[in-house]
Amino acid sequence: MAIEIKNLQKTYVAPDGSKTPIVNIRHFALADGEQVALIGSSGSGKTTLLNMIAGIVPADAGEILFSCDGQTTDIVSLPEALRDVFRGRNIGYIFQTHHLLPGFTALENVLLGMSFTGRRHDVAWARHLLEAVGLGERLDYRPAKLSVGQQQRVAVARALANRPKLVLADEPTGALDVKNAQQVLELILRLTSEVNASLLMVTHDPAVAQRLARTVRLDELNSKQ
Repeated sequence: MAIEIKNLQKTYVAPDGSKTPIVNIRHFALADGEQVALIGSSGSGKTTLLNMIAGIVPADAGEILFSCDGQTTDIVSLPEALRDVFRGRNIGYIFQTHHLLPGFTALENVLLGMSFTGRRHDVAWARHLLEAVGLGERLDYRPAKLSVGQQQRVAVARALANRPKLVLADEPTGALDVKNAQQVLELILRLTSEVNASLLMVTHDPAVAQRLARTVRLDELNSKQ
């Protein structure tokens, strides 16, 4: 899935009515299958940008164009319900913290990730993903019985559950120690390639950014307006 952003704007409005521009991007493009690291100073709007691309946060203005199989969709123009459907079918999101449901097993958490597409649960694929992240023997473990690194691996599997065309990752290794961070990064790169997904990853770690094909600094995108 290729992405093209045009004249995208988002402004934070404080309780006193003052306005602070958060995102103001004239143009940005992500090619089909490309893996890009997004870096920038704290508060520069990296997470906000990912949330707008995912359709979680509405943009104030501009276009976010998704091109796939000869069709182009502007997620900015979609109402919230359709943005949710589009995200469930096309986008996988890996957060800095895993956000697993504590009352469900690892397998159930991945299967729940399939619930937003209207398709039948693919138990075999969910099992394959958990086996791929090294948790094949912990399918029935709830999050409390998994380490932090293992929980994040479940979150990676969940993000890939619907074979997304785009994977967004917001500091997915930020809460992990060096060893687990390296393992999770390797899994993200390998599994996104396995499903032929594009990848846009926010990171503060130069070593992580170097593993991706291209690095983009959001401060520079915003400053070129």
